[in-house]
Amino acid sequence: MDSGRKTPDHRVKARERLPRHERRGEPRLPAVLATLAAILLYLALPEQLLFAPRFILPALEALLLIPLIAINPRRMTRQNHFSRTVSLTLVALIGISNLVSLGLLVHALVTEKAQQGGPLLLAALQVWATGIIVFGLAFWELDRGGPVVRTQAERSELPLADFRFSQDENDDAIEEVADGSSRASDWVPTLMDYLYVSVTNSTAFSPTDTMPLSTRAKALMAIESIAALITSLLVIAHAVGVLDK
Repeated sequence: MDSGRKTPDHRVKARERLPRHERRGEPRLPAVLATLAAILLYLALPEQLLFAPRFILPALEALLLIPLIAINPRRMTRQNHFSRTVSLTLVALIGISNLVSLGLLVHALVTEKAQQGGPLLLAALQVWATGIIVFGLAFWELDRGGPVVRTQAERSELPLADFRFSQDENDDAIEEVADGSSRASDWVPTLMDYLYVSVTNSTAFSPTDTMPLSTRAKALMAIESIAALITSLLVIAHAVGVLDK
């Protein structure tokens, strides 16, 4: 193979679309949409799965989202201690509230109140979907210092990785694969990559193509897997019970 051969234009353009190119940063909109989806899913839960007045937590979460949008309205290129604290607090708030709702769902599905379980089965889907979103956001916020640091800092300055993606080890693969690797194209994961990790972890109950490296990443993936497994087992058991009647 001729190592001096010029890289095709379409590959050059693909690299320029990556968030680290010229330190453009990730777009803000996907994270906003994911957060709003989690808020709306919470608002739609049945009353018995809420541990506070329905609009209190969503209002607080929306309030926390406002300064994050103000600091980085289009692309995520700026960060300070305040914005970092607010973003982590927002994810933690959504995550904790969803786990509490899961606990209330478990209680409801194993009591006499669950005899008419249609709404609760739908609520279980809402809790499961919210879990995918919030754990995806948590992975996105924590890995390699967060979305701003991942695109704005030099490679040598990035914190240790919490996850190992396939792109991180593809530099010795065939040319069309290696050109998209982290080493060749300066690739870093975006929100969609972390949401995919969350989906696979929530459905397979284990890592698939992306491996957790740090203790906190393993702990978060374990919590998500257990929560998804509990939800799935309860829904299946309840559905079987309803069909047997």
